[in-house]
Amino acid sequence: MLSTGTVVLRPLRHSDAEVLASWASDPWLCAAADWSTDRPEEYHRAFHRRLIDAPPPDLIRLAAVLDDDVVGYVDLHGTEPSRRELGYLVGDSRRWGRGLGGQIARAGLEYGFTRTGLHEIWAEALAANTASVRILQGLGMVEGEPGDAGIYLGVATRFRRFTLDADAWRRGESALSGRARPRPAPGRRTGDPARS
Repeated sequence: MLSTGTVVLRPLRHSDAEVLASWASDPWLCAAADWSTDRPEEYHRAFHRRLIDAPPPDLIRLAAVLDDDVVGYVDLHGTEPSRRELGYLVGDSRRWGRGLGGQIARAGLEYGFTRTGLHEIWAEALAANTASVRILQGLGMVEGEPGDAGIYLGVATRFRRFTLDADAWRRGESALSGRARPRPAPGRRTGDPARS
């Protein structure tokens, strides 16, 4: 299922709760992802165990794995049968700046369009989070109307919203046919109602 050097997606496992909970002790990740820092690690471990045991129907969360290590996760969030929101996270912050965010997000698009049959995937990133904006642009997502106001690392900013439909994704993937791409592994629905 895993390919060296390539991020793949798989269903969350009970052992992943420990890894995901450990990221809550990373102050950079917590600040960038707007995670709470006032809860003990056991709280986070229990939260992720519950998420794995009883995933809500409106969120698919899959582990992003590189060479047997969980390096992040991808979310497809929403209740519409043909449209969902893409979210992704790279953890912990020592892994940032290595191209993993783009690989994880691309694998999330592939999963959404090929495994769940979505017709459209949308995403948003705070304008001050230039790395995430570049990732969404690099995926070929089209920017639309600006979103709500927000704060990123103490900076007042606005959300930038992007969309991609399945046909445009297929055309873009055809252009990448000779290049290595991350491949999602078959998964099951997992998630939590809170966007993190």
